[in-house]
Amino acid sequence: MVKVSDNPQLIYVTNPMCVWCYGFTAVVRRLQALWQGRLRVQVLFGDLHAYTNSPLQQSEKDQLAVSWHQVQERTYLPFDYRFFRQENFVYNTEPACRAMLCVRLLRPVLTLEVLRAMHSAFYADGMDIRNPAVLARIVGMFGISENLFLTLFESEEIIQQMEDEFGYVDDIGADAFPSIFLLSNHGVEQIAKGYTELHELEQRILQVLEHA
Repeated sequence: MVKVSDNPQLIYVTNPMCVWCYGFTAVVRRLQALWQGRLRVQVLFGDLHAYTNSPLQQSEKDQLAVSWHQVQERTYLPFDYRFFRQENFVYNTEPACRAMLCVRLLRPVLTLEVLRAMHSAFYADGMDIRNPAVLARIVGMFGISENLFLTLFESEEIIQQMEDEFGYVDDIGADAFPSIFLLSNHGVEQIAKGYTELHELEQRILQVLEHA
């Protein structure tokens, strides 16, 4: 899935509908800018309730609401809490992940920018990013042909590739989102699980590279 090279590579395991990722993607974007030319960033997508077909229960909504408030308090990002008025919402994140996989294949340099837009569309604007038409409109804002996107999005090959990526993410031990791994010739090492401040993330990267 990911090739090892002489240059260290940071693997950001995320999900477009992960609330802590909504806050953390900004950290990864800043890190990428600061470490440009020294560290490559690869974005992978993990299975967070992918393929689920059961509506959220009230207890699950309550847990989500707590997380939303925690992220807002820590990052000051906007949230549209009208989400919690919806009934029978099925929290299936696979379509949004597959959309991001398409973006990564079509315009890899835009991956983090589109991911940020996906987060904002869902959490701040209350858009249904499970809907292919909504996903197409979002990627279209970045100059990606909506027809090309939808053709790829609906293909059997991309559906299988998404399943394979979920499996790979599980194999490397990403059991929480967001997760950060560092990949070098010495292998894959997890350096962060959950939201991490930029300065702390940089310190962990430097510690691993110093001992590589």
